[in-house]
Amino acid sequence: MTQDLLEKPFITITNVIWCFDDQTHDIKLLLIKRAESPFENFWALPETWLRINESAHDATLRLVKEKLGLDLPDVHAEQLATFTDPKRSPGERALSLSYMTFLPQQPVLTPGPGTTDAQWFTLQKQKSGLFHFKNSDFVFATLNDNDYISPENQTAHKHLAFDHNWILTVATKRIMNKLDYQPTILLILGPSFTLKLARHVFGIFGKIEPDNSNFLRNHQNLLQPLGSSRQNKPGRPAKQYQLLID
Repeated sequence: MTQDLLEKPFITITNVIWCFDDQTHDIKLLLIKRAESPFENFWALPETWLRINESAHDATLRLVKEKLGLDLPDVHAEQLATFTDPKRSPGERALSLSYMTFLPQQPVLTPGPGTTDAQWFTLQKQKSGLFHFKNSDFVFATLNDNDYISPENQTAHKHLAFDHNWILTVATKRIMNKLDYQPTILLILGPSFTLKLARHVFGIFGKIEPDNSNFLRNHQNLLQPLGSSRQNKPGRPAKQYQLLID
C-alpha cells in the first residue's frame, strides 16, 4: 500500500446526551449551536477531541463533567457506533466515535467555547416511525435508511451539522431495540422511579405497556424494588424501582 493512501484522521467523540424533564415528562436531547466553521450557525450534538491519554469512554464522561458539571458513573455512558464517511466533515478527515449519555437530572445549560447557544430539544415520535427533536424555533428529524444526506448538501434550518441527523437515527433505533433487555434510557429517570414513569418512557419510543402489572412481569429481571416513595398527597405511595445493569 502506498503512503498516500494511508490516513491519520482526527478522532472526535460525539455525545448524544439524554435527560428527562420532571415537569413536562418529556425526554430531552442536548444540542448546541456552533460558532465556528465548519457548519457555523448549525445546531449539532456536543463533541470533543479524543485526547492521547484517554479512552473514548473517558472522553465522553469528561465532556459531560466539563460542560455540564456532572461527574457520572461509567454506566451512564454507552458506546453507540463509529461513523467514518469520508465526506462527514469538510477539510481534514475526522472520524466520530459516538456515545450516548444518560443524565439522571436536567442541568441548566450555558453555552461554552465555540458555541453561541445550548438548548434541550424535546423528543417526539411521529406516525411515520421517525423522531423529531423540537424547541420553540427548530425541528430536526431522524432519517429513513435510504435518506442519508451528504453533509455538503445540508442547510442550517433543516439539518444538524456533520452527519448528526444520521447519528440520532442510529441512536433512537438502538434505544428502541434494547427496551426489552437493556433499557439504559431509564437511567434518565434518576436513581429510582415508578413503573408508571418507566412505562411512559417506553411509550415515547412507541412501546406501549398497558398496565404496571404486565410491565413488571415482562421486565422483572431488569428492575429491583426499592420500597415506596414518600408523598404529601392522599393515596397509597407509589412503589419505587431501580434499573439493574450488568
